[in-house]
This record gives sequence, C-alpha cells and structure tokens, in this order.
Amino acid sequence: QVQLVESGGGLVQAGDPLRLSCAASGRTFSSYAMGWFRQAPGKERAFVARISRTGRTTYYVDSVKGRFTISRDNAKNTVYLQMNSLKPEDTAVYYCAADSKQDSGKNYYTDPSSYDYWGQGTQVTVSS
Repeated sequence: QVQLVESGGGLVQAGDPLRLSCAASGRTFSSYAMGWFRQAPGKERAFVARISRTGRTTYYVDSVKGRFTISRDNAKNTVYLQMNSLKPEDTAVYYCAADSKQDSGKNYYTDPSSYDYWGQGTQVTVSS
C-alpha cells in the first residue's frame, strides 16, 4: 500500500525544461518499479518511462528518448522525470505509478493495468 503525489507541472514554452517529482509514502518504495504515464485530452493514458527498483534499468517511449530522463532516489522515496526540449505535443496530465508485481517485458511495463498505485496527476502545458 503506497500513496503517490506528483508535483512540478506547469506552463512552459517549447524548448524549455521541466522536472516532475513523485513522492511516495511508506518504507517499501524500493520494492516497486516506477513508471510515468501521460494523458492528453481525448486520448488514452500512455506510457512515458519506467525505472527498475534499483534504478539500474530504464525504458522510454520512442517519442521522448533523448529528451526525458527518469530517475529515483530511494532514500527520499521519490521518482523524477526530467523533461528537456519540451514540445507542444508533450502537453498532458502526467501520472506516476508503482508496480509491485516485479514482472518484465515491453508489453507489460507499457500497460497501465500493470501498475498497482497511481498519483493524482500533474498538468504539463507546453506552448509554442
């Protein structure tokens, strides 16, 4: 049982950076793989990034590779999404999620149903 709270969203211009944070409750944060998803108006919730329990392995959707970096600080019970070179198409509500099932594979970690806990979301708006 964990609670997740995202922060750091806001309005930025195209090309600007932004860092999102997701703070998790509890003492078992390090036992969860973590993911970031986003949902644009009228669209399905979509995978953005995933980080393993230790932080040694990361995965990204192709559209953000080279621009976004997921990281975690288990001592702070926090996962981050550093977003650089933002584009208007990055505009969405961003959600962090925790996965307790310790499975693997692209079809698994990109699927929202693979995650057990979700934050409330934080709005990111990128103007052109």
